[in-house]
Amino acid sequence: MQHRTQVAVIGAGPAGLLLSQLLHRAGIDCIVLERRSQSYVEARIRAGVLEQGTVNLLDRAGVSERLHREGLPHHGVQLALDGDLFRIDLHRLTGGWSVTVYGQTEVTQDLIRAHQARSAPLFFEAEEVVLHDLTTDAPSVT
Repeated sequence: MQHRTQVAVIGAGPAGLLLSQLLHRAGIDCIVLERRSQSYVEARIRAGVLEQGTVNLLDRAGVSERLHREGLPHHGVQLALDGDLFRIDLHRLTGGWSVTVYGQTEVTQDLIRAHQARSAPLFFEAEEVVLHDLTTDAPSVT
């Protein structure tokens, strides 16, 4: 199957999927190609704490409903040193920002669902992706 789009995103991790979502909201069609299976991508565990800027970006991308419902916001953190606890008040020190505990697996699943809901091209197990003519006016991906 051949698709003609302006952008090809290689990798369906959170960065690639978020880029695709932001491009969509800007009216730019794209295709996402991932070499692993959907189940592998959705189960891949990495980060679990989102900084406020990331939460804001997910809001802007329109994929943060479940994040706000299920995520755990933290307005500060505690550090332990020699048996003493020290609290760092992120909310006060940053003018109201915080961090949210919400796993990367959850973010990835939310982004995949958003991609599928708009029926955008998203291909898993695309193991033989080849880039062609990148330095020309007609680059392509097969």
